[in-house]
Amino acid sequence: MVVKRDYYELLGVPRDASGEDIKKAFRKLAFQYHPDKNREAGAADKFKEINEAYEVLSDANKRSAYDRYGHGGGAESPFGKGFEGFDMGGFGDIFEAFFGGTSTANRQTARHGSDVRSHISVSFEEAALGIEKEIEINRTEVCVTCHGTRSKPGTQPGRCTECNGTGQIRRVQRSIFGQFINTGVCGQCHGEGTLITDPCPDCKGSGFQKHRRNIAVSVPAGIDDRNVIRMTGEGDAGFRGGSAGNLYVEISVAKHKFFSREGDNVIYELHLNFANAALGTEVTVPTLYGDSKLKISAGSQTGKIFRMRDKGIAHLHGMGRGDQMVVLLVVTPESLTKEQRKLFEELAKSLG
Repeated sequence: MVVKRDYYELLGVPRDASGEDIKKAFRKLAFQYHPDKNREAGAADKFKEINEAYEVLSDANKRSAYDRYGHGGGAESPFGKGFEGFDMGGFGDIFEAFFGGTSTANRQTARHGSDVRSHISVSFEEAALGIEKEIEINRTEVCVTCHGTRSKPGTQPGRCTECNGTGQIRRVQRSIFGQFINTGVCGQCHGEGTLITDPCPDCKGSGFQKHRRNIAVSVPAGIDDRNVIRMTGEGDAGFRGGSAGNLYVEISVAKHKFFSREGDNVIYELHLNFANAALGTEVTVPTLYGDSKLKISAGSQTGKIFRMRDKGIAHLHGMGRGDQMVVLLVVTPESLTKEQRKLFEELAKSLG
């Protein structure tokens, strides 16, 4: 004997729940257990149970009878027949009424095209200042001969004889609960309702072709190593009129022979001899924007940093630029002439 659960308990509402509360509870559970959304074992049976509970509790007369007699199923019971003759295809109708759209068995939707990935190598200066590069990619495009129809030009697809052009097959199943009608996608036409009888000779009836394309990529100033540029709609073509995928280009920035990067600041190491560091001097240093003069104050020590404003890398997501940080490295001579040694000896004596 099959023991049915209390309808109020199935929907998770109290016995004095309003019609609106019952409707809200059913909406939530129907979305959770609908067979087109939930593929777990037992989900379809659970959906049948909550559907039966809602059919009874949403009808004033049926609810009144249920409150008086419970599941007592005699011939007079308005819900005693259980699921005899219940149409599984009706799940889609209920789902559509509550949530909009149709069940997946009835729906042939457009699909977004696949994304394509590529790679570009740029120099340190190109990343800092920006540049336009051209890359070559392979991507899927709509066939230029049949324009995606998959049929040979001048011909039309034929109606699927298996589903009579509906794209769906209805199957009757019997179980201990009664007879069920299950609606599924036609296996012969895959839900399209048509069959390609004379395929396009260029794409072999697929509707798509592979092409090698040159794409211009604008590398923005300030981009960093391993950053990725997204180019919307430059990927593979979509299916059934869906939008094309995107092109993602990863950037590799080459190392510079004497510059390094710290955020949007450029780091440059200046090697200066002992005498100039002690006396102070003016030197010419390279920057991303050409050579520039820099004044070194007397008595500067190794590790001292001089800031050259706005000589750094452009801010990628804003206005302005970073700075160039000049790090001083005082160089001690490793070999001296006789005259230089004599001068250093005199300097050592004078310094004490």
